[in-house]
Amino acid sequence: MQLSLGPLQYFWPRQRVLDFYRQARDWPLDIIHLGETVCSKRRELRTADWLALAVELAASGKQIVLSTLALLEAESELGALRRLVEDGRFLLEANDMSAVQLCRERGLPFVGGPTLNVYNARTLGLLRGDGLCRLVLGVEQGRELVLALRAAVATAGEVMPELEIIAWGRLPLAWSARCFTARALDVAKDQCGFRCIDYPDGMPLATREGQPLLTINGIQIQGHEVTDLAPELPELRAAGIDILRLYPQHEGMAEVVRRFADAIATDAPPSRLGARNGYWHGEPGMVLAGA
Repeated sequence: MQLSLGPLQYFWPRQRVLDFYRQARDWPLDIIHLGETVCSKRRELRTADWLALAVELAASGKQIVLSTLALLEAESELGALRRLVEDGRFLLEANDMSAVQLCRERGLPFVGGPTLNVYNARTLGLLRGDGLCRLVLGVEQGRELVLALRAAVATAGEVMPELEIIAWGRLPLAWSARCFTARALDVAKDQCGFRCIDYPDGMPLATREGQPLLTINGIQIQGHEVTDLAPELPELRAAGIDILRLYPQHEGMAEVVRRFADAIATDAPPSRLGARNGYWHGEPGMVLAGA
């Protein structure tokens, strides 16, 4: 079982991003995802910067994957996507069908991101034909759905690609052409001032009763709770999960990575850190099941 550092979901200052990934180079990771997946207006690092950072980190021997936007809204965003595809040096994570199409046209293998919404063997088979070599499961795809997908693929006589699951971090739930952060701060999206840079782990959103509910992250909405599947390690192995994805957080990420690496190395699942795991058990995502 491998460890993957998922793409950075938040907007951090340029130097903070560079420092973070240069530290990650020495962490016990197998795969590092780079690139902007949420909002194209976040330009502390541009396409050329991400590619240069990819070259730098690849020297460490880790697999580098370039992740693409989940929601494209402009021709300029499609142009940036084309530059990533045409570079051709690194595996791409396709987070929407335009990325799939461009990879297919060039005959390039790709990782199917969690926003491709692959729920059945027929869809998976079609994407395999397009070049999918690894599938990142959607946030709500738990144990029973994974086992059902595996069974359906086997029945169809097809080959299951590598499976990656989000094992740590706030789950990305929805995207919108509107910016939730701008709306919360009562500013126009086009004059947002890049205010989400002030919230390095997103902006908490509570109910009217003051109960924590969601996390606002620009045009993305995340769950409030951090998902932690480290205690489910034996079940993940049994279900054939190949890769555990850990989403970056502003502080303490090195300790998170080492916790998962130690659990994999010793095959001894750690105690829970109070985070949520409901989707894996077929329950609402904010539920703490099996505790």
